[in-house]
Amino acid sequence: MQNQKKYVVVIAGPTAVGKTALGIQLAKHYNTVVLNADSRQFYKEISIGTAKPSPEELNELKHYFINSKSITELYGAGHFEKDAIELLNELFITQQLVFVVGGSGLYIDALLNGVDEFIDVPLEIRNELNYEFEKNGLNFIQNKLKELDEVYYNSVDLSNSQRIIRALEVCIYSSKPYSSFLKTNKVVRNFEAIKLFINKDRSELYASINSRVEEMMKSGLLEEVKSVQAYRNCNALKTVGYKELFDFLDGNFSLETAVDKIKQHTRNYAKRQITWFKNKDEFEEFSPNDFEKIKGYIDVILTYD
Repeated sequence: MQNQKKYVVVIAGPTAVGKTALGIQLAKHYNTVVLNADSRQFYKEISIGTAKPSPEELNELKHYFINSKSITELYGAGHFEKDAIELLNELFITQQLVFVVGGSGLYIDALLNGVDEFIDVPLEIRNELNYEFEKNGLNFIQNKLKELDEVYYNSVDLSNSQRIIRALEVCIYSSKPYSSFLKTNKVVRNFEAIKLFINKDRSELYASINSRVEEMMKSGLLEEVKSVQAYRNCNALKTVGYKELFDFLDGNFSLETAVDKIKQHTRNYAKRQITWFKNKDEFEEFSPNDFEKIKGYIDVILTYD
């Protein structure tokens, strides 16, 4: 007899692997809904460069956390955790399982395991740190972090400027080390997680990424970037596809070079995503074409867990 536990089915994986279509197919089969866990698809002003589901796909079934925020708003993993848990509590009144689809590992981890205690920092502090980073480079903010929080400095990925800036803004605003806010206890959730990692051959994935970038350009990515250029310092726009085209608009290099850089940086990002999820426990790996295998895997858990 099928049990009545509640489940979050995570469809995770690198960009352009096919998570969106697979998530919709599975959610329709189980007559349920999709929660977006892509950190850029929250923002209503940017659609082409974030590879949101198409209007037709959005009409196929209910999606949450797409077009729900403005690029002028600060919305991090801690905000997402709070909002998603509240929503899941409502959805689980009528649903046994809900699909969470996305490639933003920190947001998925926040939902499943909680986040470190976080505080809202005034936007001007982040803007000032971003200015210092752009003016003085990565080494400058690395040294600043070492000065303010050597514990976190010794554990963070020092090539990840966004994480360094996040830590610095908390240090500056709170006058406490960022590491003092890090969680020590695992949270308890009222659902079980079924964690699926969607992946495919690296060369095939890279070909999909290159093709997607070409399609984005044909669909009007440059025009979309121009439409938000006045907000380029917002954190939501410090992402692949937008940064490179802002540089093109600044005259730093040609459009062809910008497109090549978008492809390269997207491939680099996909490689980091793959590494992140492969280092996590309990993710079962499937191909985006493994609908029947995935359905069978979920059904076994629903029936016998």
